Amino acid sequence: MQKITPCIWFDNQVEEAIAFYTSIFPESKVLQISHYPEGTPELAGKVLTATFRLSGQEFIALNGGPMFKFTEAVSFSVDCKTQDEVDYYWNKLSEGGEESMCGWLKDKFGLSWQVVPTALGSLIGNLDPEKAQRVIHAMLKMRKIDIETLKQAAK
Repeated sequence: MQKITPCIWFDNQVEEAIAFYTSIFPESKVLQISHYPEGTPELAGKVLTATFRLSGQEFIALNGGPMFKFTEAVSFSVDCKTQDEVDYYWNKLSEGGEESMCGWLKDKFGLSWQVVPTALGSLIGNLDPEKAQRVIHAMLKMRKIDIETLKQAAK
């Protein structure tokens, strides 16, 4: 078991959310579901928590009610080796959600994701600061990140 497991607080959409996420990511599985116990006013028998795995990373999802909302202060970053992967995760995760800038999006539940090509790190981390700056400026104009455009900016 991993040492640190992110817990995602939902109003009451845990079952829908984990079905959505596990349908997108490979090596995904619902590991456990617990329910509110009998005697819990208005919630008895409903899902309380679910533990699930996405691409080897475990998460806990909690149906905690409407008190807390997602913000961009916390996001999950998806590392993509190819443009096809970027396109796949961007299209799936943004479906019913909201696109933002620089590879960021909110899914239909309001959870923030970063869909990031692996190449971005090496292009920005380039020892030539002028190349890195061109890459950053190109990225700042994008919603979904385009690897070839970043490579062209580095040339």
